[in-house]
Amino acid sequence: MFGAALQTVLRVIYPPRCLICGGLVETDFGLCGACWRDTPFLAGLSCSACGVPLPGASDRAEFCDECLSVPRPWEAGCAALLYRDNGRKLVLMLKHGDRHDIAAVAGGWMARQARPLLEDGMIAVPVPLHPRRHLRRRFNQSALLAQSLARALGIAWSPDALERARHTPVLDGKSREARFETLGAAIRVAPNRAALIRDRPVLLVDDVMTSGATLSAAAEACLAGGARRVCVCVLARVAKRP
Repeated sequence: MFGAALQTVLRVIYPPRCLICGGLVETDFGLCGACWRDTPFLAGLSCSACGVPLPGASDRAEFCDECLSVPRPWEAGCAALLYRDNGRKLVLMLKHGDRHDIAAVAGGWMARQARPLLEDGMIAVPVPLHPRRHLRRRFNQSALLAQSLARALGIAWSPDALERARHTPVLDGKSREARFETLGAAIRVAPNRAALIRDRPVLLVDDVMTSGATLSAAAEACLAGGARRVCVCVLARVAKRP
């Protein structure tokens, strides 16, 4: 009873607000009607490997041209949002604005997309930051998302199962080929976490997928570490406008 009363008092003092515009909403960590309408949630047919939206409808696994021409090292993938408009805004607020509260609700959005990928023993693993970048940013946004996603799916997670073997430059503005070349062998399974990966299905988590170079390096590291299967889930997917 005391806990319920405290929650009521807190809601009076700090009413729930929209993650984007700050307007009043009915539930914690939600979006107001206008912001929800302008947020590009992914629905309908999408690429079974990278989550990019596809035209038409199908009951079978379908793949985009990019994933057909360059096979991914993971088996299946999904995304919750397109990286544009409010989708881009949410990612940048989380990544550069210290808005950790966004990860709490984003994990639920991602869970709805990732649920078909689940299997027994699966563990959520975030794409790692190099210690230098982690120290400068003070947190890993992918780890926050992985924690929230794992909680929503009811699976295990490990914030440090993977590590950056070497520091890599920021990939913004680099070509697809340069991204893959830069990230080659840059990620590995942390030696003291090898047992968490071995013989288990892994759900890799990141904030944004652009070319897939970072997720490819992470997936290859998991497979080299003995993972039985690797799938990926990202908050937002970069895609060309139709």
